[in-house]
Amino acid sequence: MDQNTTSGRLASVLAADFTTDAAVTRRVLERVPTDKFEWTPHEKSMPFGRLAAHIAELQGFPVMIMKEDGLDFAEREYKPFEPASTEELLKFFDEAVAASKAAILGASDEDLLKDWTLRSGETVFFTLPRIGAVRSMVSGHGIHHRGQLSVYLRLNDIPVPSIYGPSADENVG
Repeated sequence: MDQNTTSGRLASVLAADFTTDAAVTRRVLERVPTDKFEWTPHEKSMPFGRLAAHIAELQGFPVMIMKEDGLDFAEREYKPFEPASTEELLKFFDEAVAASKAAILGASDEDLLKDWTLRSGETVFFTLPRIGAVRSMVSGHGIHHRGQLSVYLRLNDIPVPSIYGPSADENVG
């Protein structure tokens, strides 16, 4: 197996996937206007800025996933990130992406195959190998919320960037 001294082959693949996905996510976050942070499409929906901040927070999860054996919501107090501006949102996002990429690349294949558990006290949501936890908690969860955010953009007449191909607002070619 090709392996350098800091990361295994799985880490290299996961880091490349993470970085590619983060670039797409950043294009969506760049469009979130500070003056719309409190806007919501429905009373049950997260405000625009909170949703964007949550997406940015998710980018930092690989650091925790690589360092710890799990996350227990019953044992951790959570204070959401509340950016004051789009610029602050993007700075936080970029720092989280850089730290997570480094954490992923610092993992061996063996590290990535160790179990990681998400729980709240006795309630276990899932136990997956760390590589699966990153794919689920960051990629899958983040893609879900990125889709929501693209709808928020559309409902506010803000051009939706290319995500997996041209959008109705951009001709990528």
